This record gives sequence, structure tokens and C-alpha cells, in this order.
Amino acid sequence: MKNWIVSRWQSNYFRKSFLLILFITSIPGIISGIAIYTFGLSSTENELRKVHLEEIEERSQNIDDQFNNLEESLTYWAFEPTFNYHLTSTDFVYDFQITREIMKKLLILQGSQSLIGEVNLFIEAEQGPVLFNPYLNHISEGGVEKAYQTLVEAPNNISWDHDEEFFQHTEYPSNLILTHQIPGVISSPFGAIIVSIDSERLIGTLETLTPYSNGVTLLMDENNELLLSTEESAEHNFTNKLVSMFSNHDMSDRSFQMDWNDKTYSISYGTFDRVGSQWTYVSAAPISAITSPIITISKVILIASLTVFGLAFLLTLFASNRLYQPIRNLTSSFTASNPSTTEGTKDEFKQIRDRIDMLTFESEKLEKRITHQIPQLRQNFLIQLTKGFLYDFDENALKKRMENYRWDVENHSFVLLDIQLTGMYNNEEHKYDDDSLIAFAMANIAEDLTKEYMDQYTVLNQYDMTVTIFLIIPNQITNLKELLEQLANDITTAINRVLSRYVTITISSNTPKIKDINILFEEIGRAKRFRDFNNQNQILMLNEVEKDVSGQKLFYPFEIEKEIIQCIRRGRVNETEELIRQFFDELLENSTKEVSVRAGMMQLYSAVQHEILLSGVDPVVLYKGRNMYGELSQLREVEWVVKWLIEQVITPYITYVEDNMNMEMKMVVDKIVSYIEEHYMEDISLESCADYVDTTPYTLSKAFKKVYGDNFIDYLTKIRMNKAKELLLQTNMKIHEIAEEVGYRHSYFNRIFKKHVGLPPSQYRKSRASNF
Repeated sequence: MKNWIVSRWQSNYFRKSFLLILFITSIPGIISGIAIYTFGLSSTENELRKVHLEEIEERSQNIDDQFNNLEESLTYWAFEPTFNYHLTSTDFVYDFQITREIMKKLLILQGSQSLIGEVNLFIEAEQGPVLFNPYLNHISEGGVEKAYQTLVEAPNNISWDHDEEFFQHTEYPSNLILTHQIPGVISSPFGAIIVSIDSERLIGTLETLTPYSNGVTLLMDENNELLLSTEESAEHNFTNKLVSMFSNHDMSDRSFQMDWNDKTYSISYGTFDRVGSQWTYVSAAPISAITSPIITISKVILIASLTVFGLAFLLTLFASNRLYQPIRNLTSSFTASNPSTTEGTKDEFKQIRDRIDMLTFESEKLEKRITHQIPQLRQNFLIQLTKGFLYDFDENALKKRMENYRWDVENHSFVLLDIQLTGMYNNEEHKYDDDSLIAFAMANIAEDLTKEYMDQYTVLNQYDMTVTIFLIIPNQITNLKELLEQLANDITTAINRVLSRYVTITISSNTPKIKDINILFEEIGRAKRFRDFNNQNQILMLNEVEKDVSGQKLFYPFEIEKEIIQCIRRGRVNETEELIRQFFDELLENSTKEVSVRAGMMQLYSAVQHEILLSGVDPVVLYKGRNMYGELSQLREVEWVVKWLIEQVITPYITYVEDNMNMEMKMVVDKIVSYIEEHYMEDISLESCADYVDTTPYTLSKAFKKVYGDNFIDYLTKIRMNKAKELLLQTNMKIHEIAEEVGYRHSYFNRIFKKHVGLPPSQYRKSRASNF
């Protein structure tokens, strides 16, 4: 090696090129690394501090605007006419409409600002102090009452500062509380609106003041006491250090640097002018996270330059060697992957020949792998063709691609044969528990039988119990129709025997154009819709199907649909299931074609969904965003459809409606009861009462039964009978006058009175009078 280097170093060309390469590849990198490390670090730190200060000034203005909007919004709500002196004399339990209005306004105020956590209302009412949070609560503890009275007695109408007694006797999740006395237009307040700030959201907002990761932002009051910190550590050591610095020193520079735990921080601060107070915000950003990459990069450049220096040295030696030994270069390019072949005496041309033989062997292996992948490539091509991805290709380009996939398409035409399994539910024998296994077995059966009839074909497993066979038919075949029907019959027989399933096979027309293959898939999709919905084997030819269905009229059992909707309204699942079965019986009796039956299925589901929408329930929420129309379209058997409608659609809806009979509905029922007691003598009905409270008769009936245990009409009758008994015993009014007084005609009053009391009105009056 020494002699080799010495002999080449004596060459002037070798020496100059060697030194030039070393200088170009290494020296500039070394100089750049030193310069970056020496001069770039300090200037970068100064620039980062300046950028830090500018960024937090802009972002702090946004936070200040949010607090201003919050204070202005609270002032607006304090002047709201709802919060007037009438609240002090209001019975919030009896006047539930006023209570509900206050709750709504508090919820609106709570949602109006992103920083608001809770909104409460304290009122010194005549019946005792109350607190809306937002629900009505009566304050009974003296300490809590005095704590809230400090808000009413505060000197300022609106304030962020509160007595320590307020925080000791109340449990608010944050010490950032903004209050405003009510009403805003009177000097002697009787209550206060209390807004607590959501600490998590405020922390998230304050984090925007730290432009770099792992920074800390503080918020302090005018006494430099900590209000909030974004530091994740439970000990808050860094936060305490910053608070101590601001408490013990008069900060004159708004931006400075500070070292903490082997990190350099850029510290910037400013102030927020709040109502009656001034807050200070402090942003500490770790600029070492920015400067450390500069140090690392400079070191990397130095190391890389030295590495390149060494590599350049070796590469230069090899480059000069190639100039002298071209044959060796050629041999090295063939034998570089096997260094052992370069040791000892060797025939370099033999090495080249051996390398070519090895490459030929690898090429043959690659050819076998490509051949193995051809079926998958063909399937992908057909999928792209049907999805329209190859629409811009002309016929010749598509033909060339098919020939690349080793299809012979010259003087051939194309046919599709679609196989669809049916009869899954009614079949009691199940040889496969997984539908994917059934689809796989069906595809294998179809492929084994097709190879006996055709030389060129591709089986596409759609994984929805459907298999499509793409056939390439030579033009010289004259009995194509008979051949395809025989193939379809053989496949049907095999699937019946092996899988014990019914099967529908649809045969498309044939086309000689590759661009029309997509049309064949569309034809298959249309033709399948005209199969008989009953479980049976079927073979459909496209042209024959279109002739059979021409002129057919669509039938739809509208009356049964109405009965189904009525049963759903009453929550009767079993009766609904019976009516749905009757619905499909009539549908199949008038038309067994899938297109007609599926149209009826979709219309029935649409009617059910329409009823759900009318009841005020969102189907998207009820069914958790499921594609219900998509699920229904995948069902091919009536029994599947019936069970899906009952178990997946109707039962969840009825359960949801029954589970959501809440306090608001009880208040509605109480309102109806009060209305009945005042207007029982008038001609009132369930429908008129439902209109009175703006709900549906069905909803009101269900709610009335659930709250009072009686039906609406039974409760109304009970009220009228009790009043009639009272008039019979305590007045001398005639029977027909009493009947009119309680809202009945005379003849009907006698029958209904005897039915409920056991005696006619006249005998009831006599029997009771004789007892006195």
C-alpha cells in the first residue's frame, strides 16, 4: 500500500487533483461551522428576545380584549330588564316560567364567552336568599349567606376583587371571579351576577403568550400575588422563582434573560388594566431550545467536514487508481457486492461472465414473481376501469395495458357474469360462521368452474356476498348465450350443494370495446334490481329482464304504513313488527321484483324517519351517525329487513323517547292539570290541551300517564265526577243544570255518573240526603 501511494503521489496531476478535492469538500464546511458557533449564537439570542417581546405584546392585546368583552358583556346583562326588583318578591317555585327564563339567560351568558366557566345569580328574595347555578337553590347556611351578601355590600358595582370571607364560605373552582351587582340602574342592589373564569381555558389562552414549547406564563394581581400559572410541575418551582423576582425587585426593562436548570429563558412582561385592579402577565420562553440547534448544527458541520475530509482522501485515491486501471474499474463494478472474489489470482472476464449469469437468474426469479402478481394486477385494472380512473385513456392505450397484463384482447369481446348469494336468513344449515369465508368459498367455486369453460377470465370478489366474473370471449364462439347459461347453471348447482345458499346470476351483454367495460358493470347493477325478492335460484339475462319489467306499476300499501306510524307513536313494538310483516306481505303479493320491494323498503324507512324528526329527535344523534340508508340497501331478505327495522331503528327510538321524559315535561303536565281544574266544565280534549302547551297528543298522553298514573280522559272524568257529587249534595240545582255545569250533556251525564259512582245522580242525591 505504501509503494502504491508513493508511486501515485509522484504524479503532478494526481497530487493537484487530490488537494483540490480535499479543499472543496472540507475546508468551507469547517470554516462555516466555526463562524456559526462563534458569532451566530449571541446575535440569535438577542433577536429571539426582541421577537419574543413583540409577539407577546400582540397576543396580550387579544387576551386583554377578551377580558374587556367579558366585563362589557356582564355590564350589559346586569342592566337586563329581567333582573329588576320584582325578583325579590317572586316565588321561584310557583312562578316556574320566571325561574326558567332566568336559567336560560344565565346559560346564554355562560356560553357567550369562551373564558367563562360558570355563571351564578345571587338574589336576596323576600322568601330567603336564593342562588341560581343555573338551577334554583335556597341558601340556608348563615356563613354562605353572609359570603354572598359581601358582593351586594361591595362599594363597586363590578369588581374582580372580593372579601376573603366570600372565598372561605363558597366553593368556586377558580379564584378569578367577576361580579356585578343587580339591578345595574339602582344604587341599592339586591343581588349579584357571579362569573367564574374557567382556569383550563384561561391557561390555554395564556399559553399563546409563550411562543416556544416548554415555556411558562404567569398572571399576577396588583400585589404581585400569583393568580394563575401554566407550569405543569406540581411544585411550581420556576413559577415561585419568577414571582419572587417581581416581588423583590423594581423591573425597569420589559425583557431580559434568565438561566434556570441549565436552560436560558427570555423573560418578558406587561400589564392588563382591569376594573379596579391591574394585573401583570409574565412570559418565560426557553430560547435555549432555539439556540441549542445552532450549536448542534455547527458541531455537526465540523464533524461532517472532517468526515468528508477523510472520505475525500479515500475517494481521491480510488479515482486516481481508476485512471490507470480501466479494466479493474469494470471488474470492480461487477464484483463489488462480493469482496471475496477480488482476493488472490482471478480471471476478471470470468468474474464478469459469472456476474451476468447471476443477474440472469435473478431476472428469471423476478419474472416468476411478476407472473404470480398478474391476477392481482388484473383485478386492480378492472377496479380502476369501473371507478372511472382510466377515463382519459383511449382505446389503444387501454388495449396496450391489458396486453401488458398478458390478456389476449385482439378479436375478442367482453362479458360480465355477476353472482349474488341470497337466502341467508331462512337457511337453517350454516356451514360457515363468517360471511367473508362464504364469499371466499363462492369465489373459489366460481373460478374452478369458469376455467373449464373459458381460457381468459378474472374473478372479482366484491366482499358483499357478490362475485363478478370478467370474461374475455373469442369472437369465433357462436353459441355464446347457451355457453354462458350452462356455466351459470353449473355455478348455481355447485353453490346450492356446497354452500346451501340460493344464488342469483346476472349475465350482461357483450362488447368488443374496452372503454365499454364500465358500461357492462352499470348494466349488471341495473339488471340485479329486477330479480325476484323471494328466495330462489335465478339466472337473469339483461335484455330479457328489461322486457319482463316493462309496463309494471309500482304498488305501495299506504294504509298499513299509517298504522305502523301510529303504533310507533304509541310505543307498541310487537304490534309494529306484525304490521311491518303484513306490509311486506302485501308488497310481495303485488310485485316480487327487487326494484319494487326495495323502493317500498326505502319509502317505509323514510316515513319512520319523518316521524322521528317530527318528534324533535335528531336521527344523526339517535343512530350515532350511522349510514342507515346504506345499511338498509345491503339487506336482501325480508326477514333481515323486518328485524333491522325493529331492532336497529324503532326500538332505539321508542327507548330514547321514554327515557327522556324529564322535569320539563312534568312541569307541562302540571300546567295541564291546573288548566283542567279551571276549565273542566268546558269542551276540552287531549288534542286541545296538547295545543295549549305546544306539544303532540301522543307525547302529552305518555307524559300524563307516566306522571299521574291515570290516562288523560280518566283524570278529567274524575275531576268532573267529584264536582258533580259536590253540586248534588250542597246545592238544589237540577240534574241537567249540574250536567252542563261539569261539561256533559244530560243523557250522557247520567250514564257516565252511574258507570263511575254506581248510582244515577238522582238516587245518589237521595241516598246521601237520607244519611244527614
